[in-house]
Amino acid sequence: MKKEWKIALVGNPNCGKSSLFNILSGLNQKVGNFSGVTVEKKSTTLQLSDKEITLTDFPGTYSIYPNAIDERIVVGSLVYPESKAYPDTVIYVSDINKLEQQTLLLTQLINLGFPLIWVLNMADLAEEQSVDIKQLEKDFGIPVIKMSSKSKEGLEELKTYLSQPEKLFSKGGKSFYKLNQQEKLISQAVQSKHETTSDYQAIQLVHHYKWLPEITDEVKAEFDSLKSKYDFSQLNAQVKETMARYDNFTPILKKSIQSKKNDAVLFSDRLDKTLTHNVFGPLIFFAIMLFTFQAIFSWASYPMDLIDGLFGWLGNQINGALPDRWYADLLTNGILPGIGGVVIFIPQIAILFFLIGLLEEAGYMARAAFLWDKFMRYFGMNGRSVVALISGGACAVPAIMSARTITNRKERLLTILATPFISCSARIPVYAILITFVVPSITVLGFFNAQGLAFFGLYMLGIMGALGVSLIFNKIIKSEEPSIFALELPNYQMPSLRDVLWNTWNKVWSFIKEAGKVIFVISIVLWFAASFGPGQAMQEAEREAQEMGSSQNLNELEVENLTSAKKLEASYAGRFGKAIEPIIKPLGYDWKIGIALLTSFAAREVFVGTMATIYNIGDSEDELSIREKMAAEINPITGEKVYSLGTSLSLLIFYIFALQCMSTLAIIKKETGGWKWAIIVFFVALALAYFGALGVYQIFG
Repeated sequence: MKKEWKIALVGNPNCGKSSLFNILSGLNQKVGNFSGVTVEKKSTTLQLSDKEITLTDFPGTYSIYPNAIDERIVVGSLVYPESKAYPDTVIYVSDINKLEQQTLLLTQLINLGFPLIWVLNMADLAEEQSVDIKQLEKDFGIPVIKMSSKSKEGLEELKTYLSQPEKLFSKGGKSFYKLNQQEKLISQAVQSKHETTSDYQAIQLVHHYKWLPEITDEVKAEFDSLKSKYDFSQLNAQVKETMARYDNFTPILKKSIQSKKNDAVLFSDRLDKTLTHNVFGPLIFFAIMLFTFQAIFSWASYPMDLIDGLFGWLGNQINGALPDRWYADLLTNGILPGIGGVVIFIPQIAILFFLIGLLEEAGYMARAAFLWDKFMRYFGMNGRSVVALISGGACAVPAIMSARTITNRKERLLTILATPFISCSARIPVYAILITFVVPSITVLGFFNAQGLAFFGLYMLGIMGALGVSLIFNKIIKSEEPSIFALELPNYQMPSLRDVLWNTWNKVWSFIKEAGKVIFVISIVLWFAASFGPGQAMQEAEREAQEMGSSQNLNELEVENLTSAKKLEASYAGRFGKAIEPIIKPLGYDWKIGIALLTSFAAREVFVGTMATIYNIGDSEDELSIREKMAAEINPITGEKVYSLGTSLSLLIFYIFALQCMSTLAIIKKETGGWKWAIIVFFVALALAYFGALGVYQIFG
């Protein structure tokens, strides 16, 4: 037997599959993509007995006949043996409380010929029914484990199976569907030329060959001919098979399930009457969101102060330890301030991820989708769009990818176009620093933090922008496809703190890595551009500053600051900022802000890192934080603060609407199949940002 064994975790959405994967994998997780696509997969390597087990957590899917793009990737990996993700063995996970809804895919996997084990998860929540495990094993012909990801019930039994998958997993469970005569003839024709594990797998290749990337054009032509020869209708065959399977397995399932409280109303149903109520539901939703943004400002202040102090201390230590060389200046005045300017906001980002994770684990997010479905239809979207838009509060890239679960092409496209307008975590550093220039840190109505309320307002403004853009495009884009919204509401449950913390850490670490790479490169480029200039420009600027200091009787520190400012203005970065200043001056921005605007088109959070680098180079007061330096910045012409009420509000409006993220543009291009919509939404967002900022500055500037 081979030493490496590939096992797939498969199941419907919301079955607890990912929680089980987290328990089995611990900290040893690898996050990547399925071959050739951007669909994310998580995998881990387990060393059990004498073999290496590669366990992969597949995205949730309801059936072997997919409706969404993510489901296609899963099905393609299961029906085509040449797929790189094709598993040797499958662990099928079901919610023990929803076996009738979640058994269809299991019976299809049995027909595909996989060695299988059936895990009945969430046993800790099985209060309304009991399940006869032995009867299920007898009726389905496969091993069954009753399990709880929270209490670890059944975990050791599962590990025993994992250690000997070739012996303990059942292959060839009882079939709940037989091919009809037409399907048999097609299957035989396929098997005569292609190697498959079963006649059912052969017929599945004919169902799915058009979108399987590994299938060659020659084979596609062959399957086209087969369908034509036997007058094969895929849709009719899929409907008949699905109905037949339900007719066959439902009565058998009912033999093994005994309800304890036939007339009892489940706790989830009772709670849903309030949380999905037409009036109370939206009020509760907004209250939860308001609490989230209050927490971001209130809870994060202490760790932020610690991080700020740590980076200040680190800069001083490095400055004192290194000689006065260019590389020391690059590190202490370029890279360190740039990265530190963003890292300081990680507590706020972590709190956002943590609270959203709690809501998802508890089962509330699915209710939010259901609650807002009717409202979203006014804007051309559906309830599933809410999940993507809320996810956009963390990051637009995975949020846009999650729109694949929307089957209607137009609704999916509108969701993709609207999602970038939701304020993501990358905007948090910008909002957090600018809000302090606009809103004082005071308590309102005895409870609310004023800056937290402002933060909530910025997010709501972004949501309004997203809905407005969707409304406009809804009038432009035409579609004849029917709109279908089907969503299974999971039972409410206590969130697994371990899973929430683990997912929070993964997302925060991903943010650090992605932002860090961009900021690292830009900090080096900025330091060079701000430290050097054309010809003798820097020497002339220094001489001019010395002369001005002498004529104005400035002290040594004032001369040093004046010299730094003059040299920065004469540098490549300063000249570039001066060149674009006429375009941005009507918005209330100077050339320094202009540099930050341009660099932040790589990623929004780079704005703060850029300002940290620029002000650190142009100011000898190294012990001041970036917030203090920005607050103290004075316009040399007007003598007023650069970050006045008008300028700060203008910048906030600009960053709410501007699509300043290369990764978001790339994923829009990927998900829509070309640059057309990515370019359109970029310029629409830029126009909204520019003219919105212009209007605000003209009013408040």
